[in-house]
Amino acid sequence: MALTSPDRAGGTFLRPLLSTLRFIATHPVSSRRPLAGFWRYGRWQIESRLRPEVEFTWIEGSKLIVRNGMAGATGNIYCGLHEFSDMAFLLHLLRPDDLFIDVGANVGSYSVLASAVCGACAIAVEPDPDTMRSLRRNIEANGIGHRVAFVEAALGATPGTARFTVGLDTTNRIAPPGDAGTREVRVKTLDEIARGQHPVLVKLDVEGHEAMVLEGGRDTLRHPSLLAVQVETAGEAVRDHLESAGFRRSVYAPFARKLSLLTDQGPAGSPNSLFVRDLDTCRRRVATATARNVLGRRI
Repeated sequence: MALTSPDRAGGTFLRPLLSTLRFIATHPVSSRRPLAGFWRYGRWQIESRLRPEVEFTWIEGSKLIVRNGMAGATGNIYCGLHEFSDMAFLLHLLRPDDLFIDVGANVGSYSVLASAVCGACAIAVEPDPDTMRSLRRNIEANGIGHRVAFVEAALGATPGTARFTVGLDTTNRIAPPGDAGTREVRVKTLDEIARGQHPVLVKLDVEGHEAMVLEGGRDTLRHPSLLAVQVETAGEAVRDHLESAGFRRSVYAPFARKLSLLTDQGPAGSPNSLFVRDLDTCRRRVATATARNVLGRRI
């Protein structure tokens, strides 16, 4: 999803370095011990230059295999949960054998949390073949292949094909006409990949194409099993799709296990957006979820 990409190259050397240090110092987990976060950052810089990829132990013994340049995954090394409230909501909501659909799975951080930590099943959707190889590696490293189905495709309103960008890490997306450096990918719909299965949680990280994905997922959205949807962008069309299916924009405070309608809380605490349909059921779930150890903190 939208990331404060601490490792993405750009500008001078100092700008991305200061951005990373600020990210660590202000993150809800690492801010209590920022020096430890800075040490993890420094260790990663050394290890990632000595080895082509690094396997590190993550939440509750799960594993992530990360290479230099994977901006969406390195924040997990520094701070435990890169997208704190979104990832914590997943950890607190999902139960064993629930279904999670991870659209724009990238290298699999959310799918690993869902299946390796929560014991849920997952459908991981990723159109880029290079990224899909990294995703499969992370699922294999955790021994959860029996709980994760892979879909190498983009999602849209209707099946077909589309041009997709190459080499943009977490910001690869369906390309507008005329873009150079693209490849053709298959396009499926959310309803098609669900195939009559009923997710409890759907995460959409599709760089502004969320409305088209939701258009192709009307049956999935209407099913009462779907409790919540996490989206990167929440423009008017996205809100219309979700609100017409009974979802309301909400905000989650992980340490307090407090789930509230956004209008009750003011600005959201995440760059992404959370929409919840059955607020009472979600509140019961997050309140009774197992506490997880995140860099020494029980969340």
